Amino acid sequence: MEIGIDSFAAILPDPVTGRLPSPTVRMAELIEEVEVADRVGLDVFGIGEHHRAEFLDSAPTIILAAAAARTSRIRLTSAVTVLSAADPVRVFQEFATLDLISKGRAEIVVGRGSFVEAYPLFGLDTRDYDELFAEKLDLLLALGETTEVTWEGRFRPPLNGQGVFPRPHQSQLPVWVGVGGTPQSFARAGALGLPLAVAIIGGSFERFRPLVDLYREAGSRAGHSPDALKVGIHAMGFIGETNATAGDAFFPGWAHLTTKIGRERGWSPPTRQQFEAMTGPQGAFLVGDPQTVAAKMLQASETLGGISRITFQMSTASLDTTAMKRSIELLGRQVAPIVRAARGI
Repeated sequence: MEIGIDSFAAILPDPVTGRLPSPTVRMAELIEEVEVADRVGLDVFGIGEHHRAEFLDSAPTIILAAAAARTSRIRLTSAVTVLSAADPVRVFQEFATLDLISKGRAEIVVGRGSFVEAYPLFGLDTRDYDELFAEKLDLLLALGETTEVTWEGRFRPPLNGQGVFPRPHQSQLPVWVGVGGTPQSFARAGALGLPLAVAIIGGSFERFRPLVDLYREAGSRAGHSPDALKVGIHAMGFIGETNATAGDAFFPGWAHLTTKIGRERGWSPPTRQQFEAMTGPQGAFLVGDPQTVAAKMLQASETLGGISRITFQMSTASLDTTAMKRSIELLGRQVAPIVRAARGI
């Protein structure tokens, strides 16, 4: 099982003063977090894509390229690229360039985006939400197969054999499909034989088992081998010396962001009691001490029929940079060895 971190480059106000930290300082801290993850032996670090004031990740490939120059082994990915609102040619070029800088450590996780700000920002209609993604994914995959592509679609001008450069260091850039809870998205990823990255940001791991089974069944029907049908999960997570310290470090930022976003979407403000339920045995938050988190990761893998990757969303604890770095260290040096030993690695 690969173990890593996803960051949305969250920039959160001080809970006492209400002041925002310097974006320049926060970006420097984020690059340091990737360095720590690389140093302690984690497998992957992802940067999200948002176009909102709460996050600094509107240009994730630039952040990943900066991280590539400061690291040596960790794989670098998007989490996720909002492909529906992007030009697949440009996405391919940017990640191929990242792959050259990182000497073959780049990956792409593509999705439609749970936030829709990118659509009006780039002149797109949210009514075309699914059709945009399907068409642009088709083109992105074609670009990975050949340098000179002939392709035609509805949402961008056709390609008539133009060369698309540069080509990546790897023979082929890995492309994962990021999904939430839509069955059609799971089935599409399976039919294409692409690895699946499941965002599980609440509820329980159990409720995603039917969707993961749907993915595997669709892949099998399409003739893809089980080895190609990898499942990764992206979950809220944080590690501390104790369950209590982990929860205390993670909760304030999580509550702030959930309250703000929830207000936009008509949700009730979250409570500490709800948070504690999510960090408990039946909840989908991987928050606690190393032993608690490792056991929960192994249980999540068993529940979902075996998973290939788990990435932790730790961004809401970014106010406490010392705790963030310590969490990354604990994940690499204590949690990962427990999980790998249990799986015979």
